[in-house]
Amino acid sequence: MNWVYFARLFRTKFQAGCLAKRLEQDGWIYGYHDPRLVEIYRSRRGKYGVRFLP
Repeated sequence: MNWVYFARLFRTKFQAGCLAKRLEQDGWIYGYHDPRLVEIYRSRRGKYGVRFLP
């Protein structure tokens, strides 16, 4: 399976972490049932994003 990237990048790791926890808890809201792995990554420009494996 491929990573699914959330469409928004954040300036701080804290903001991305809040979204990652929300995806773990409320993944069904976004149409995914219990993502297997949720990860915070850093883009080349220094912003943080969230990706997950459905």
